[in-house]
Amino acid sequence: MTEMVRKITLSRAVRIMQNLFPEEYNFYPRSWILPDEFQLFVAQVRMVKDGDPSWKPTFIVKPDSGCQGDGIYLIKDPSDIRLSGTLQSRPAVVQEYICKPLLIDKLKFDIRLYVLLKSLEPLEIYIAKDGLSRFCTEPYQEPSPKNLHHIFMHLTNYSLNIHSGNFIHSDSTSTGSKRTFSSILYRLSSKGVDIKKVWSDIISLVIKTVIALTPELKVFYQSDIPAGRPGPTCFQILGFDILLMKNLKPILLEVNANPSMRIEHEQELSPGVFENVPSLVDEEVKVAVIRDTLRLMDPLKKKRESQSQLLGKSLASKENAPHSDLASASQGNANPDAHLPSICLKQVFPKYAKQFNYLRLVDRMANLFIRFLGIKGTMKLGPTGFRTFIRNCKLSSSSLSMAAADILYIDITRRWNSMTVDQRDSGMCLQAFVEAFFYLAQRKFKMLPLHEQVASLIDLCEYHLSLLDEKRLVCGRSGTSSASRLQPSGTPQEAVPPAPPAEGRPQPCTDGAHKVSHSRHTVS
Repeated sequence: MTEMVRKITLSRAVRIMQNLFPEEYNFYPRSWILPDEFQLFVAQVRMVKDGDPSWKPTFIVKPDSGCQGDGIYLIKDPSDIRLSGTLQSRPAVVQEYICKPLLIDKLKFDIRLYVLLKSLEPLEIYIAKDGLSRFCTEPYQEPSPKNLHHIFMHLTNYSLNIHSGNFIHSDSTSTGSKRTFSSILYRLSSKGVDIKKVWSDIISLVIKTVIALTPELKVFYQSDIPAGRPGPTCFQILGFDILLMKNLKPILLEVNANPSMRIEHEQELSPGVFENVPSLVDEEVKVAVIRDTLRLMDPLKKKRESQSQLLGKSLASKENAPHSDLASASQGNANPDAHLPSICLKQVFPKYAKQFNYLRLVDRMANLFIRFLGIKGTMKLGPTGFRTFIRNCKLSSSSLSMAAADILYIDITRRWNSMTVDQRDSGMCLQAFVEAFFYLAQRKFKMLPLHEQVASLIDLCEYHLSLLDEKRLVCGRSGTSSASRLQPSGTPQEAVPPAPPAEGRPQPCTDGAHKVSHSRHTVS
């Protein structure tokens, strides 16, 4: 999971979704991956500046493996000499810097929200009802060459600002340099801000981000869990870092796979002597997240509930038992969570699945990718697997021979492997497969938007594979029947397959894969 939310991996996953649904994924800043896309970064910035000489952007450079603000800095131009050092040292992501954030008390702040990924299949997402608001410790000014190096003004990382002389540890959840997000919402509400709209936009951002990440997670998961067997009860608490712009639009900064769960901070009593002091804000938010995660993930919860129901029925059938004894017995076996506070984690998926399922195109591509992997434990598709995919999905034609498919595999795989640090496994990774799939979709359905091209090709592949599966099933039944020398009373009835998708247009999907009219979502 840690690999999946590193800055480069996250940027690539979101970029795929931005190509498919640009309006839906405009909550993530435009990003370039260094060193691979440095020349592209330079060319695109130069092109925009040539078209608009008044454009004076600021960019933020984030090392891929960095954490707690380590190695982050701001630049005004790709020619900044520090970039050359980044190119030579370690991979990084460079993004457009958000110059107009929402300010509270003239200070920039971000939001740390805790998200529980309870299950991959089926996908289950929970969001904590409260989070942390982490403040800078120097009044904000828009970036200029004079203040680019003022980290306490521009970077909200707690691990950086804790070293500022202006950092305020407060005994209140609504003051100081770290506050509860609920206190910020209360303050905004008092100024007439539509808090439900803010929460709705944040929930939408979280769901869309997880949808972007789950395809690769599925590939990782299948490499460890045997097919056809229930996997272990896995879960992950993610830390989403979100910035509110001045117009209250939420922007995704990054996702942390191992968010800090400390509920205290160090206080220096005397030179070299430190003491851990409880943090009221951290305790209020984080204890609830951990407690309720364990309540949701309790593997014995369903067993206790079923036993309690059986016991209740048994007690109810004993008419001769005194009423007081029945009451005490039923109370003794009541929900053990009854004395705990109401759960702080709110389910947002599959609760709002109907509004977002049409975005899960890459998820369906990942299922195709996994089907043709072949060797258990691998996460890369070999040339034989790719050829089998082309053949079984009936994608070869006069315009795309198997030889052309082989060349496509070689070209895309070679380029992606050159960008991968880990060269232990050879073959086509999921993101390379997605690129190849996009290419095939654009060739076959030329007159449609990209997301409809991709959805149509997925439908076509799934249709042909369903026919193949049905044929294998019928052959298997026939083989079993012949082996046991049964005398059938009639010819086996083969299931009627669905009609093939039309070549030029996408067909309606029951899971809403083509409902592209949802440009905005209202969730509560």
